[in-house]
Amino acid sequence: MAVIADLAIQGIQMLLVLCLAPALTGFVRKVKARLLRRRGPSILQPYRDLWRLMRKEVVLAENASWLFRAIPYLIFSATWVAAALVPTFATGLLFSWSADLIAVTALLGSTRFFLALAGMDVGTSFGGIGSSREVMIATLAEPAMIMIVFTLALLAGSTQLSSLAGFMLTSPVGLRVSLGLALIALVMVAVAENGRIPIDNPATHLELTMVHEAMLLEYSGRHLALIELAASLKLLLYVSLIGCVFLPWGLSPPGADVSTRLVGVGAYGLKLAAGGFLLAFFETTVAKMRVFRVPEFLGAALMLGLLGTLLLFVSRSL
Repeated sequence: MAVIADLAIQGIQMLLVLCLAPALTGFVRKVKARLLRRRGPSILQPYRDLWRLMRKEVVLAENASWLFRAIPYLIFSATWVAAALVPTFATGLLFSWSADLIAVTALLGSTRFFLALAGMDVGTSFGGIGSSREVMIATLAEPAMIMIVFTLALLAGSTQLSSLAGFMLTSPVGLRVSLGLALIALVMVAVAENGRIPIDNPATHLELTMVHEAMLLEYSGRHLALIELAASLKLLLYVSLIGCVFLPWGLSPPGADVSTRLVGVGAYGLKLAAGGFLLAFFETTVAKMRVFRVPEFLGAALMLGLLGTLLLFVSRSL
């Protein structure tokens, strides 16, 4: 009976991230529109867009290979698994042993690799440009993410997300310079990985600056719907990751009763709303930077992560 209950809670976690991901995207768009004194689309608009795309016929390029058709399913599956591994409302779930920060990073790296392949598969110039820019961003974002993982692992003694959240909750962590540097670096990596302003603008198709959208121009129908849903899942994953590691308050412990679980779900909803609002506010206050300045932005994230790691080698109290 206990195993069935654990499976049910794990299933709820997987469905929760899948159902909330489009809502988070819609919430960010709505807040941005309101901050710009526009009415903006409904929060439910991403659900309508996904439903519309799912009902449309798939149109494939003549020279598209089988890989081009398979990649949307691979990207969606890997991103959903990665998002479901991050603790949202509870720790110590059935599959928490596999919820490792390195595993999540590897899954996200795999999706980027597949997306870059898809951009080059049909041989269009826009797809090639988008893939090359995506790989350029990855060469700096992934080392920065590894430095953040090192910082957290040195501090908590583990890269498992449930252990990290438990360490932040139960141990006298306090305010540490290394944690502050890791948080800023993680936010910068999250902005870059999700193709948000100032790195990329998901709402434009300007060929001189677009990165993520350039690789999707040949996709349509359910293939495009899966990739768009995976992009929403990725945004939710990073907000959940920041909330789990740096703001773990409200997470229900293993074996908690139903009321504690519901409190965890409410706290998770508040974290998503706060993260979405801060992202929308940030995007309305900064401008899109030139592609050639992206390495400077991610280089700063890499240096912050490295500095956090080095500080812990000097003194564990920093």
